Amino acid sequence: MTEQTTRPRVGAVWRVRSVLAQAIWVVCSIAALFLALGALFIAFKANTDNALVKFVLDVADRLDLGVFDREDGIKQWTGENAQTKNALFNWGLGALVWLIGGRILERLVRPSQAAPGR
Repeated sequence: MTEQTTRPRVGAVWRVRSVLAQAIWVVCSIAALFLALGALFIAFKANTDNALVKFVLDVADRLDLGVFDREDGIKQWTGENAQTKNALFNWGLGALVWLIGGRILERLVRPSQAAPGR
């Protein structure tokens, strides 16, 4: 293979990896956003009959991966305001994990900064 036929392939792989890395970061950021919004909705006692609030809470319940569950997560409080504390702590921690994990995956997938063929 000559150098001319190799460069377009390298450039295409570089572009695909860049787009994939961006997509990973966006998905993980959105997951963290749902968890953070869900925790805030619970803290501010948002109307759970509202379709948007219900949607965000349902998505956050799925994105907590069971580990950061607000009812049976890493840390559980009892007593006054326990539901709010559980949601803020567990879903807040879950949001951080999504952000940190997303950044690590994004860095692993993203190609080096040097553009191909240079």
